Amino acid sequence: MTDKIEYIIFIAFSYVFKLCGFKLSGKFSSLLAVIFFYLIPIQKKTTIENLTNAFPGYSPKKIKQIAFGSYKSFAITLIEILSIPWMSKEDIINSVKCSNINLVKEKYIENHGVILLTAHYGNWEFMALSIALQAGIPLSIVVKDQRNAYVSDWLNRMRCKWGNKVVLLGISIRQIYKELKNKNVVAMVADQRGPFDGVRVNFFNRRTSVYSGPAVLALKTNAPILYAIPVRQPDASYSCEFFEIKTNDLLGAREDQIVELNQRMFNFLESYIRRHPEQWLWMHKRWKY
Repeated sequence: MTDKIEYIIFIAFSYVFKLCGFKLSGKFSSLLAVIFFYLIPIQKKTTIENLTNAFPGYSPKKIKQIAFGSYKSFAITLIEILSIPWMSKEDIINSVKCSNINLVKEKYIENHGVILLTAHYGNWEFMALSIALQAGIPLSIVVKDQRNAYVSDWLNRMRCKWGNKVVLLGISIRQIYKELKNKNVVAMVADQRGPFDGVRVNFFNRRTSVYSGPAVLALKTNAPILYAIPVRQPDASYSCEFFEIKTNDLLGAREDQIVELNQRMFNFLESYIRRHPEQWLWMHKRWKY
């Protein structure tokens, strides 16, 4: 029953944002940030702790500013996601400006399958929808089910609205492997904390566990890894550029090669977070162990 009530509220907000219009809805993000940062703090302690670990030289005031900015950024992203049902194909295409979309097409033509990586940064959902439409290539999007099954189903319908398909992370990595062997483009958000016994890399000068799946899949299937981060712009659009993570000097899938490839991916991610730290989602406990 609780899940249904949450879902009804979730959908109600979608209609509210439709009635208010996109610009007015965007202003609502500041109110949401105030509510969930100051009045009903959600993961605030974790956010402050993560930022303090990542930027030990920053003052408490600057840490707090970045933290609040991160909450506002997430609120904007949530509002944008709730607005997807009312957006046209042209709206989605224009929401993300990619300077080198042809790189995706070129790698796809090579016929090895392609791994597209991004992070919980800016609006990762917009990027998956927009890039697929701009490239004219449907994506197989790897997702993890939400706690609320109704919300999860709604999100997956939105993800598939213009031809993409969803691959559930919980099914099996074999399904993702199959997508790549079938020469498809697989899209993944690749910045989650890994298990206690997972591969460890340096991230903001601290050791952290990561999921090794993307690296293993790339090395075993010879699929190129293209990484792009959607950076929010002052006009509320996003810009991104795809970079190929080098793998041609890593032959096979030995443990040391998997570690090295993961380190390259997280070096790339860190470089973007340092530019706009408020646009990354700091609410998960990145350095839990």
